[in-house]
Amino acid sequence: MASSPLLALFWFRRDLRLADNVGLFRALTENDAVIPVFIFDKDILDELPRQDRRVAFLHGAIADLKARLQAAGSDLVVRHARGREAIPALVKEFGASAVFTNEDYEPDAHQRDAAVIDALDALGIPLRLFKDTVIFSSSEILTKQGRPYTVFTPYKNAWRKALKPEHYAEAPSMDHLKSLKKVDGGKMPTLEALGFEPLSSKDPHPEPTPDGASKRLDRFVAKVIDGYKQSRDLPAVPGTSYLSVYNRFGLLSVRHLVRASLKAIEGSQGAAREGAETWLSELVWRDFYFQFLYHHPTAVDGPYREEYTALEWENDDGLFQAWCDGQTGYPLVDAAMAQINSTGYMHNRLRMVTASFLTKDLLVDYRKGEAYFAVALIDYDQAANNGGWQWAASTGCDPQPYFRIFSPSRQSERYDPDGEFIKRFLPVFKDVPGKYLHAPWEHTAKLAEYGIELGKHYPKPVVDHDERRLKALDIFKAARAAAQR
Repeated sequence: MASSPLLALFWFRRDLRLADNVGLFRALTENDAVIPVFIFDKDILDELPRQDRRVAFLHGAIADLKARLQAAGSDLVVRHARGREAIPALVKEFGASAVFTNEDYEPDAHQRDAAVIDALDALGIPLRLFKDTVIFSSSEILTKQGRPYTVFTPYKNAWRKALKPEHYAEAPSMDHLKSLKKVDGGKMPTLEALGFEPLSSKDPHPEPTPDGASKRLDRFVAKVIDGYKQSRDLPAVPGTSYLSVYNRFGLLSVRHLVRASLKAIEGSQGAAREGAETWLSELVWRDFYFQFLYHHPTAVDGPYREEYTALEWENDDGLFQAWCDGQTGYPLVDAAMAQINSTGYMHNRLRMVTASFLTKDLLVDYRKGEAYFAVALIDYDQAANNGGWQWAASTGCDPQPYFRIFSPSRQSERYDPDGEFIKRFLPVFKDVPGKYLHAPWEHTAKLAEYGIELGKHYPKPVVDHDERRLKALDIFKAARAAAQR
């Protein structure tokens, strides 16, 4: 007697592509038919503001994925529901014998998946999880004592030593699309139906497709990667890959990015090789932060370094609002905040500068800044955002030492010497020579020649950096001393 054909669901999550998709490849090759599904998860979306660039990008990426699946003779079944409830319901609706998906390493995702596993167990159905969003998962790169690393450099060295071609080999999912089941996925819900408002047509946003991701990668490799080690710190020039949002939603696989970086390394020398090596290190940082948060999920709620749990943050609401609005009187900080508020993106160097300024100059709890970035960034990734903020605040793993405090003026002089970035986002200064923009309070007479009065046309500094630096040192020392008692 012939056995029944195997029908599985493939649950798309942070892997919104058909090509080089491990979980999809395994579903297509281990089953007779596969139904692709995606859940606009209410547990996530209901907490977000009604205008959200990340949701708009995600919506566009899902619409593109649905069209690609339709072109392949299938469709994407889309639901707007709680993921932990929708997946078991879809299993019952279609009579699936298994659910395949790629693992998500964030703490909330683990809780959701645990709930889905319990619900599917009651139906006798497995949830099959695969490694796709990282090169090495949480248990693959460990110390000699079998513990996860908490310092980046030895982790990177172990990562590079362990890396073999099979870790970044392409998963040939595109070769097996014939196993996709012909299904009517229904209409794609509009942003309004999901509870969100469309973005203005003037709002800048990246193309939410794998093709858009490929164009960015090709441009980066052809024109930028050779000088990446230096250019990545200069916010006024297109010196980074701008692939973070594509990485976040998996429109290109991380294996594709590693293959591109290794190819660039192998074919270059000198500064060009250093640029490619530096970019690969950024991909390693991504794995590092995923692994760290997996093993230390409580870092989502507070400092990883216990000696700083009792830090006496001032948390002045007025200073925090000035930071959010880009009204601190420090042009590089304010231009960076104007960038994130108007585009949903912030240059990585400036993420460090603004985070240091909020925590060490304004003495505001890093968690307030972390939460602001979580909503404002189109490329928000919990592991990287948490890791970056705790690095800047000196509370996390392998952080910036508490006594190394960025001077916003010196950062401006070093990384935006001509004020080009500042002028782009603070047009009040568009005609002012850059040398007067790093510490404008020292050049009030010169600014007056351009019709600019501090306190009227641009804010006076909300704090004195030198004074606040000393105060920050005091509160960090006090917290350390209290922890030792």
